Amino acid sequence: MKGIILVDPYKCLGCKSCEIACSINRSSSKDLSFATLSKNPPGVKVKQSRNFIVPLQCYHCEAAPCMAACPAKAIRKDEKTSAIIIEQSLCVGCNACVIVCPYGIPELKYNKGGTIKCDLCFSRLEKNQKPACVCGCPTGALKFETIENLFNERIR
Repeated sequence: MKGIILVDPYKCLGCKSCEIACSINRSSSKDLSFATLSKNPPGVKVKQSRNFIVPLQCYHCEAAPCMAACPAKAIRKDEKTSAIIIEQSLCVGCNACVIVCPYGIPELKYNKGGTIKCDLCFSRLEKNQKPACVCGCPTGALKFETIENLFNERIR
């Protein structure tokens, strides 16, 4: 299922439920108490500007600069979901993807080395489930839309 996460900053309360849902989904235990103790940062980060609060996550660019800049070839595009994924076993933590990302999304994992970012919950998408951050948002500020639905809405 190819899609994108849409953000309505006017609905975001800054509660960080999306970050918690992401952390739980990324954890091996899938348990809140253990996920919050893990040192893996979530793939979505709630940021505040002067005028509003907004959750930021990877935009999974069509021509992803992070993928092109990675000297270890640790970043790939999942064919089925179009998610840009970092293969942690290949990542050398060189910071190239962090430098070239126009949105400042990837971040270095200081505790384990390597880089982390939103992977669009590609394992959930493969099961026709929405990304964890979308499911965890209590106000509907995050919405997952398939590319086909977005295209069809624009035509109408």
